[in-house]
Amino acid sequence: MIRNGTIEIGDAIVQVSGEGIPLVFVHGFTTTAEFWREQVETFSARYRVIRINLPGHGPSRHPQGRSYTIETFVEDVLEVYRALEIDAAILVGLSMGGTVAQSFTLAYPERVRALVLVGATPHGLGADVNVKNVLKAIDELGVVVASQNVIERSFGSAAGSRLIEFAKNEVAQTPTFVAREAIASLNASDSRPRLQEIRVPTLVVVGDEDIITPPSESKALAEGILNSQLEIVTKAGHFPMLEQPVAFNLLLGAFLTRQGIEPQHTSASTHARQNV
Repeated sequence: MIRNGTIEIGDAIVQVSGEGIPLVFVHGFTTTAEFWREQVETFSARYRVIRINLPGHGPSRHPQGRSYTIETFVEDVLEVYRALEIDAAILVGLSMGGTVAQSFTLAYPERVRALVLVGATPHGLGADVNVKNVLKAIDELGVVVASQNVIERSFGSAAGSRLIEFAKNEVAQTPTFVAREAIASLNASDSRPRLQEIRVPTLVVVGDEDIITPPSESKALAEGILNSQLEIVTKAGHFPMLEQPVAFNLLLGAFLTRQGIEPQHTSASTHARQNV
């Protein structure tokens, strides 16, 4: 079995920390596995934390001979499962990663013990990030500036400048051709007709100041998935796990405990660092 460290699986760079029941984290559009950095210390003390940099994002490879769609990202996640010998995991998806996580659960329900959807929707993105506007901005401004402009609108009022600069630097790594294909696929994805088929315990989390995927979208997810609960994180925008990590980690930890997924004989968890 592959232990801790950074490894390449297919076209994805994957970061593994800790041992135990696997927690698989999938990031969003143009973001990276580092957007889950505040969860590593807390959860790797009790779980096997697996953070995937999807192909074309962050340090992962971006060959032009492959596709960058929701469907192919689902297969990339499955490849990680197989390489790490994971039968089933708690699957956590942010934004576009939430769409990937929904699609993965529908395609491979036996592989998902519980589902966590953060700043996600059942269809595309919120009205503030219209696909036509995103593609136009990429064409006119370049993918780096276009992605960074979205990032500046993504955080809530409590986010500090260092956190925002971190996020802007991370999204600058995604090439134009990857971003264009991914956003088009995300816009076309629609799980609304099949949400009732998701039967695993599901936690839906959204920031109360999220304008990228507004709370109304998360409410629609929670209403469509039978065994689900909605949690709204105050003073947070699109990235509650970064903006309010202590609150987010408590919500995730409590959800896992309620599902009986909390490991026994665990060491005391360490509070995540607050950003400034």
